[in-house]
Amino acid sequence: MREAILMIRGRLDRFGVILSGLCALHCLAGLFLVAGLGLGGEILLAPAIHRIGLALAIGVGATTLVMGVVRHGDPVPLQAGAAGIALMAVALFTGHGTAEAVLTIAGVALLGWAHIRNLRCSH
Repeated sequence: MREAILMIRGRLDRFGVILSGLCALHCLAGLFLVAGLGLGGEILLAPAIHRIGLALAIGVGATTLVMGVVRHGDPVPLQAGAAGIALMAVALFTGHGTAEAVLTIAGVALLGWAHIRNLRCSH
């Protein structure tokens, strides 16, 4: 049973890294396509995408990073992940533009790093 839980948590951490990368890609594509070419604003900048992404980040991050601290005892991944989620949440309230993209990319970078560190600490 314990091995199954560890396997699931590891997969969730990997999923968290993938989500972080996709979020960063979404932000960069949004800046380029909307600001540079004037394309796709109604889809790429839809508030629902950001709210869903933040909800996924909170769910996956809270689950895996808290379980990681319990397992390996290192609080750094949880602290970094929480800071990343906080930056992503603040970005939701800044409005679309460069500030939102910078905050979100910084947040997902921290959260992605936290998931990677969590995986390394668990092995």
